[in-house]
Amino acid sequence: MTAPVRMRWRQARRHVVLVRLLLGLPWLVAAAVLGWRLGGSAVAVVVALLAGFGLAVAIVRVLRTMDQAWLASALDARRTDMDDSTALLFADLASLRPLQQLQRARLEERLRMQPPPDLRAPWPWRALALSWGVAAGVFALLAWWPFDGVGRAPAGSAQDATVAATAAPRLQASVLRIEPPTYTGLDAQTVAVLDAKAPAGSLLTWRLRIAPQPAAVELEFLDGERLALQREGDHWIATQRLQRSRLYRLRIAGATEQPPPPLHRLDAVADRAPQVRVLEPETTLQLRVDGQRQWRLVFEASDDHGVAAQARLRIVRTEGSGENQTFHEHVRTLAGQGAPRLRRYATTLEIADFGLQPGEDLVARLEVSDLRQPQPQAGRSASVILRWPPPAPPDIAGLEGLARQVLPAYFRSQRQIIIDAEALIAERAQLDEPRFAQRSDSLGVDQRLLRLRYGQFLGEESEGAPRAPPVDGHDHVPPPPPPRPAVSPGGIFADGSDALPPAPPPGQRDEGHDHDTPTPTRADADGDDHDHADGALADGVFGRAGDVVAAFGHTHDIPEAATLLDPKTRETLRRALGEMWQSELHLRQGNPSAALPYANRALELIKQVQEADRIYLARVGAQLPPIDEGRRLGGDREGLASRGLPSLATPAAEARLHEAWWALGDAAADPAPVLDTLQAWPGGARLDDPLALVAAIDAVRNDPACSDCRDTLRGLLWQAMRRPAGGIAPRVGDDTGARYLRALRDAAEQSE
Repeated sequence: MTAPVRMRWRQARRHVVLVRLLLGLPWLVAAAVLGWRLGGSAVAVVVALLAGFGLAVAIVRVLRTMDQAWLASALDARRTDMDDSTALLFADLASLRPLQQLQRARLEERLRMQPPPDLRAPWPWRALALSWGVAAGVFALLAWWPFDGVGRAPAGSAQDATVAATAAPRLQASVLRIEPPTYTGLDAQTVAVLDAKAPAGSLLTWRLRIAPQPAAVELEFLDGERLALQREGDHWIATQRLQRSRLYRLRIAGATEQPPPPLHRLDAVADRAPQVRVLEPETTLQLRVDGQRQWRLVFEASDDHGVAAQARLRIVRTEGSGENQTFHEHVRTLAGQGAPRLRRYATTLEIADFGLQPGEDLVARLEVSDLRQPQPQAGRSASVILRWPPPAPPDIAGLEGLARQVLPAYFRSQRQIIIDAEALIAERAQLDEPRFAQRSDSLGVDQRLLRLRYGQFLGEESEGAPRAPPVDGHDHVPPPPPPRPAVSPGGIFADGSDALPPAPPPGQRDEGHDHDTPTPTRADADGDDHDHADGALADGVFGRAGDVVAAFGHTHDIPEAATLLDPKTRETLRRALGEMWQSELHLRQGNPSAALPYANRALELIKQVQEADRIYLARVGAQLPPIDEGRRLGGDREGLASRGLPSLATPAAEARLHEAWWALGDAAADPAPVLDTLQAWPGGARLDDPLALVAAIDAVRNDPACSDCRDTLRGLLWQAMRRPAGGIAPRVGDDTGARYLRALRDAAEQSE
C-alpha cells in the first residue's frame, strides 16, 4: 500500500468518527442530564459512562467495516483506470502470478502519476440538524419537568448539615412506577406523586427519597395491611401488585404524627368483559323466505384491551315441539378482522348443512373472550333465530269439537326445571349455603307456577279461594245470615259475606216455602261437565275485575283451559300434580337432590297426558250469577276485625346507618362507636365512589371536632341510605265515626 493511499484511508476513517461523535454527543448529554434529574450527580455519571461506552462501541463497529476490502472497493468506484484491480495492491507480492504482478506494477505507476481521490463521505448536514434539534427539545422538556431534586446534595454550611441531621425525617421526592399487565398493551409510566390510577393487576414500584434517613418506612393501608419499604442506598423501595382500589398513607419512623400524613388513592380499573353486538341480521327473529339457501351472520366484538382473534359460533337446530323437542348443537370457529379492540366476525351458513325443516328453528350465538391473563373473560351476543315457518294448517271452520294435538307453550317447562336442578346440584361445591338455598327456592317457585298452570286442566284455577255466595230465592222472611268467619282470607268482600254457608239438613231445604226461582238441579249444576274456580286471589284486594270474573265466571275463552279430558287422563294429570307438589316441597326446602325423582316422574306422567285424546270446547261468554241484594247494606258488623298494616320497620343494618347519621349530627357526641360500625358496614358499594366513604370515616376519626368532615360523611351516608318503602300510615282516630255509630244505635233503640 502506497503512502498516498494510506493517508486517504486515514482521512476517511477520521471523518466517520467525527460524524458519529457529532450525531451521538447531544444524546449522551441528554442522558446524563436525565440521570442527574432522577438520581443526582452519581446517577448522572453512571448514565454518561454507559452512554459513552455505547457510542464508542457503535464507532468501533463502523470502523471495522472500513477495512482494506472497503478501501479497494472505494478506489475502484472513484478511479476507472484502476480496472477494478485495486485489491492487488494489498496482496502479498510473492503470491501473485506474473500477469497479476504486471497489473500491480501498472496500478502503482498510475497512482504515482495521479494521486488517489478523497475517500471521505459528504457531511450529513440534514441528519446533524435533526439530531441537535430533537436533543434541544429533550433539554427543554427536562427543564420543564417538575422534580424535587432527588439525590442532589444541598449546599450549605456545617451548621445546616447538623440541623438537618437532628430534624424529623421528611419526604423529599417520590417516584411511582406503574407497569400495566402485558396483555393490556399499555406502556409503563412513571409519576412523581403517590396517587395512581392503573389497570387491575398492574405492578406498582415506590421509590422514595427521605432526608434525614429514618429507621423504617412503611405504607399503611386503611384495611389494616402494612407494606415495609426496603432501603437501597439513599432511596426506599417497595413493590406491590394492584388488585383492588385502596387508600393508604406513608408512615415514616420518627416523623411528626400530628397532623396525620395525608391519604393517597390507588384506583384499580377493572378489566371489562367483551361486548358483542349483532350487525346482521338486523332483527333477532328472521323468517326463512322461499328459495333462501344461505344465512348471513355478522358480529362485532369490542373490549377495552382487545379480544381474541378467534371466536366460537354456537348453532342450535330445534326439532319437534313440547316435551318431544330435541336440540342439535354445532360449533364453528370464526376468525376476526380488524384491530384487537374492535373485531368483526362474519360468516355465511348453508342452511342445508344443518338439515333445517319446516317448523324448525336455527339459533346462532357468538362467544368471544378477551386477552386477560390468567383467566380470560367471555362475552356472548344475543341469540339470532332463523325460523322456517310451518305449513299453514287446513281450514277447520266449524270443527271446534275435533281433538288437537297441540300443547300450550308452558308444557316444556318441566324439563327445564329438571335441567336447572341438575345444574344446581353440580355447582353445589362452588356455592355457599345461602346462595344455594336461594337458587333452590327459586326453582321451587317455578315448579309451583307450573303446577298451578297444569291445575287449570282440573279446574284448580286458584288455591284456597272461597266459593261464590248462593242465590236465595225466598220472597218472604229471609233466613238468618249464615255465620261468617272472623277474618275472610282470600275473599273478595272484606266483611266475609262471600263465605260459603253450611248446608241445611235434608228435610229443611224446601219445606213450607214457595220459590219464585226454580231450584237448580244437579244436572244444571253439572251442566258444564267440568270444574270452575270458586274464588279469587288470596290477597283479598277488593275491586279487581280479573278477580271477580275468576270468582264467578267461566274460563272457556282461554284455549288452554277450555279442554275436556277423559277420567283416565285426568287421573294421570292429577298424579303428575302430586309429583310436582313433592318436587316443589323439596326444592323450597333447599334439597334439589330429593326433588329430582319427583320431577322426573312428573315429566313421565306429563308425556302420557300429551299422548291422550282431548276435546276442545267452544268459547262462551261470562255467565255471572245474580247478586243477593238481601245481604247488602244490612249494617251488621259482626265478625269484622281490623286488618293489620304491613310493618314499615327498616332492617337492622339500615337502622344502624340511620343512627350513625343522627349521631354524627351531634357535635358533642363521641363518634368513635359510630365510626367502628360504619367501618364494618358492607354497603359502601352503593356509592359511586366507595373510597370516598372510607376517606371520610378516616378524616372524622383523626379529627372528631372537624364539622366539615362530619358533614361530608353525613352526606355520603345520606346517599347510601335506601329509600323507605311506601306504606299506609294508620289514620288518626276522631269522634266522627263514633258519633255516627251512637246515633244509629240510639235510633234502633227508639224504634224498639
